[in-house]
Amino acid sequence: MDLENQKRVKEFAEEFGAENIVILLGAAEGEAAGLAAETVTAGDPTFAGPLAGVQLGLKVYHVCEPEVKAELDPQVYEEQVSMMEMVLDVDSIVDEMKVIRDQYCKFLEGGDN
Repeated sequence: MDLENQKRVKEFAEEFGAENIVILLGAAEGEAAGLAAETVTAGDPTFAGPLAGVQLGLKVYHVCEPEVKAELDPQVYEEQVSMMEMVLDVDSIVDEMKVIRDQYCKFLEGGDN
């Protein structure tokens, strides 16, 4: 996650409250999604950006996760995401996101993780 996006996430969490923010990722690999998810939950692991040492604990999901897919208009998902989904290792991404949420998210309600 680049430094500008880290800055925006931090500002939104401060303005609206971290408990009211959900981050939706679309990275093509589980490792990249996991790194971005870790950044918005546990803080920037590279200690280079605005979220270095900042543990926001935000709710974070990938667009290909079943719980996200279920919330979206099926036609929009088909048009915007399904082609990408066919070439991704969705299971790896889902597993990576669940690990990060289980370990670092502060605002999950029962059944979200």
